[in-house]
Amino acid sequence: MSNIRHDPIAPTRAQVLAAGERIDAHRHDDHQIVYAGSGVLAVTTDAGTWFAPGNRAIWVPAGTVHAHRAHGHTDLHLVGLPADDPLPGLGAPTVLAVSGLLRELILAYTRDPADDSPERRRLLAVLRDQLRASPQQPLRLPTPTDPRLAEVCALVHADPADARTLAALGAATGVGERTLSRLFRSEFGMTFPQWRTQSRLYHALRLLAEDTPVTTVAHRCGWSSASAFIDVFRRSFGHTPGSHNRRSPQGR
Repeated sequence: MSNIRHDPIAPTRAQVLAAGERIDAHRHDDHQIVYAGSGVLAVTTDAGTWFAPGNRAIWVPAGTVHAHRAHGHTDLHLVGLPADDPLPGLGAPTVLAVSGLLRELILAYTRDPADDSPERRRLLAVLRDQLRASPQQPLRLPTPTDPRLAEVCALVHADPADARTLAALGAATGVGERTLSRLFRSEFGMTFPQWRTQSRLYHALRLLAEDTPVTTVAHRCGWSSASAFIDVFRRSFGHTPGSHNRRSPQGR
């Protein structure tokens, strides 16, 4: 990532990002919890893109060079934790589940970053306890390093509804199916169908953040029917795509 800067702004804060707005590549001396109370936020590093709707947050370790992009009107909340804080003790960006309680703790803690009262310090202690109990979620699109794999991934990203098999995509790019299958497993740790589902879910979240109808999202992202899309979405995020935007906190 080019034009890397050290972010001098306090790592704990709340801000609003317009749809499509970006925060360029930067790094922090502190760990950071990144949470979008509304909209969908994507965090990108050289290793890939992590994405989180309103019931997920992204853990960004201290020193990690990363950029943000907002999909839809995004109510962004950032919580900084000291670099020597052992919680959650993760060495790479990770998506974490956000319970209703953890969401309210994040919103309350970022409301007044200048507040150094004992009450707010106790709030942070509870927030950290909740983070410790938050399960990790596999919501990541890894960046391919092999140019053969990158070419196939680019085709799928360009048209999530493309239903071609890995063999057909390989034929279009001049690479054998077995080679591509091996590359997906060795570079991404997942099969091609697993990766394509992650890619389609990412595109679906972006479209939903723009208030695209669920049926339209399903067809644009390659599901055979709205019901099939709803089933995969519910299993991945714990709620239906129709209720996705309505889950965002109101009046903030």
